[in-house]
Amino acid sequence: MGIVTSSSGSSATGPSSYPRSLLLAEVARATQRLADAGVPSPRFDAEELAAYVHGTERPRLHLVADAEFDARYWEAIARREAREPLQHITGRAFFRYLELQVGPGVFVPRPETESVVGWAIDAVRAMDVAEPLIVDLCTGSGAIALALAQEVPRSRVHGVELDERALQYARRNAEGSRVVLHQGDALSALPQLGGQVDLVISNPPYIPLTEWEHVAPEARDHDPQLALFSGEDGLDTIRGLERTAHRLLRPGGIVVIEHADSQGGQVPWIFTEDRGWADAADHPDLNNRPRFATARRVNR
Repeated sequence: MGIVTSSSGSSATGPSSYPRSLLLAEVARATQRLADAGVPSPRFDAEELAAYVHGTERPRLHLVADAEFDARYWEAIARREAREPLQHITGRAFFRYLELQVGPGVFVPRPETESVVGWAIDAVRAMDVAEPLIVDLCTGSGAIALALAQEVPRSRVHGVELDERALQYARRNAEGSRVVLHQGDALSALPQLGGQVDLVISNPPYIPLTEWEHVAPEARDHDPQLALFSGEDGLDTIRGLERTAHRLLRPGGIVVIEHADSQGGQVPWIFTEDRGWADAADHPDLNNRPRFATARRVNR
């Protein structure tokens, strides 16, 4: 049933009517603007920005009084309309049970990676190890490392990041946690831990250079290029990480590598038996698209 909105900010459905806050009316207008701009989740983003600007939560937006409407909301909507990431505007990203600080200079964690971490957490919990040693390569904001430290309470977690700007966000997010951060190249990281690690996990750059023009503007124009692109087929970094993981893991240790859904079936072939791996396999995300590969290091 349609809703007819009057100029006074109230609305009616059929013969009965009910008051509608100015903010909710503006959220409806903002949703249409974002949809017209091609934003993938216009209603969610319009509500999230309204909650952020007005210092409340999305389910409580209807409690914001008309007199409290903040015109800065339209400034935030204009930025999102220009395809600036929602998380850059609010300065925060939610990942599993975490709220992280993010912004220009660091990769914004995606919901797809949550299923990757979920699989890794289950794998570590299944290990007969009192204090599992975990390494997160290309840690970015620290999302993966922090989620593992939080959900595997006795784990010892190290995160490695090359870029100084990204590492600054990781340091802020990891403050007070057990995660130990290192600045360095993931391909030569942590020689002191060779042969000791139980789990190596990474969400590395994996977009082919040839796909640049097809990448969503939120990522292409705002995420660090270092975190996105990796050679003509997108697999250059993953090939290097295969050797790093083999060097770091103990026999029986597990590697978990995120990749693009279009690379399903390709990444497990990097972790071959003749290079010291077993049980290489792909796994789907919550949308049933191939999202990450795993393999077990063998003693050879």
